[in-house]
Amino acid sequence: MEKTSVEKLFEWIDQTTGIIEQHLNEPYLDSLVISLETLFYQGPEESIDDILSHKLNMALDIIKLEEYKPDEIRKAIQFAVLKGMKDNTQQQHLITPEAISLIVGYIAQKLIGTKDTIRLFDPASGTGNMLTAVVSQLDKKVEAYASEVDPTLIQLAVISANLQKVSIEFFHQDSLRPFLLDPVDLIVSDLPVGYYPDDIRASSYELKAEEGHSFSHHLFIEQSLNYTNAGGYLLLMVPNFIFESEGKDKLHAFIQKHAHIVGVIQLPESAFKSEKNAKFILILQKKGKNTEGPKQPLLVQLPSLKNTRAMEEVLNKMNHWFTDYHNNRSELH
Repeated sequence: MEKTSVEKLFEWIDQTTGIIEQHLNEPYLDSLVISLETLFYQGPEESIDDILSHKLNMALDIIKLEEYKPDEIRKAIQFAVLKGMKDNTQQQHLITPEAISLIVGYIAQKLIGTKDTIRLFDPASGTGNMLTAVVSQLDKKVEAYASEVDPTLIQLAVISANLQKVSIEFFHQDSLRPFLLDPVDLIVSDLPVGYYPDDIRASSYELKAEEGHSFSHHLFIEQSLNYTNAGGYLLLMVPNFIFESEGKDKLHAFIQKHAHIVGVIQLPESAFKSEKNAKFILILQKKGKNTEGPKQPLLVQLPSLKNTRAMEEVLNKMNHWFTDYHNNRSELH
């Protein structure tokens, strides 16, 4: 069988990363950064020794970057990242499944309607895969921003965006600290789940825990709302248990006070490694002067993403819902 472009590019990235990994005795993900930078700059970095430089130049001779579309580049990098994460499965290093990134992009496109320019922010961007997948689906001018605390992940995100020719401004910082960023129209994020270790920083949040460490996924919801314009939207991937666990009443009250719940998209469990990692997409609109919640929020249970017929039916239902939603809103104004 003929290999797809994505497979060919992934193999090249994987082999080149393997050469670097052996030569420098660095972890796979750190070696991946070097291999992608070599590809982007079309040559090895000056500090690399002659033997490795020679090997990398030989590898570059057999690949033509211009033959690959941005989406193919993104997917090939995603496969390499997944391979690297298999050996290093820290909780925060889980990558958003591909099909889900596409659904988030589809919903984003539906929500923003006719705006010419959109400002978009992902406060927990990881390797940037979900953000670049969403940006590539929005057929308008996008100003994109992203934040990530992990140094390897943000390096991967920057070089991946460069290779895809997607313009994103990155913040390398703890995303629960203040940003030098004006509020945006849309936030998309696959929120990190767990406890936030910095109790002093957490104490400035309404959603801090009464005692002990606060949930980072609660604080991220509050932080995301802080950086959304009034009337702007948030597409947040949150854990299935979020409204059933400790602090749920406070979280619910907080959301009711500051936002309209526009919809809940339940994702198929088959998209996740295990039941405890399963998430749903929470769609919020930040309250503003003329905002009003939908008459009936969009409630959808997505079928297995492999079931194309069932998936088409669900997308049809969602299309109708969004048409009604926008019609009702234009009556308000």
